[in-house]
Amino acid sequence: MAEKKAPAPEKAEKKKGGKLKLIIIALVVLGVLGGGGFAAWKFFLQPKTAGDAAANATAEGAGEQKAEVEPGGQLVTLDSFVVNLSDPMGRRYLKTTLDVEVASAAAAAELTAAMPKVKDTLLLLLSSKSFADISSMDKKIELKNDIVSRLNQIIGKNKVRNVYFTEFVVQ
Repeated sequence: MAEKKAPAPEKAEKKKGGKLKLIIIALVVLGVLGGGGFAAWKFFLQPKTAGDAAANATAEGAGEQKAEVEPGGQLVTLDSFVVNLSDPMGRRYLKTTLDVEVASAAAAAELTAAMPKVKDTLLLLLSSKSFADISSMDKKIELKNDIVSRLNQIIGKNKVRNVYFTEFVVQ
């Protein structure tokens, strides 16, 4: 009978440990929920003070001034270009997508009308580059400037403002 009484205290100790774990888990969950609730109240539900409203108005006003000072151009998205680079082994290629910023809607229409010339010019330019010609940031900026100058030759001076690479993959 002594053998039967020994396991009973072990079970009681296991139950106490289980209750302690349950209490700790409950406290952790309540702490997390309380912290999340406080954060939600602080950032979303708390009324804004006059200082915050003035700062937001100033930031919005600055954005409007910038838009007034610099008249907006128009972006024209070109199709993706996939070209073989002129590397000695001929195994590298470039895939790029461009957005062209033009000065006006009329310039955008001219660019769209001259799209075959634009594509031909860009394909020849991009395929003439090697990996070394486009690998660094300086070289990419130089390439962008070269593209802008060539597009301005096609549709007229100073109608193309900038070129943005939206995709640039070399493999």
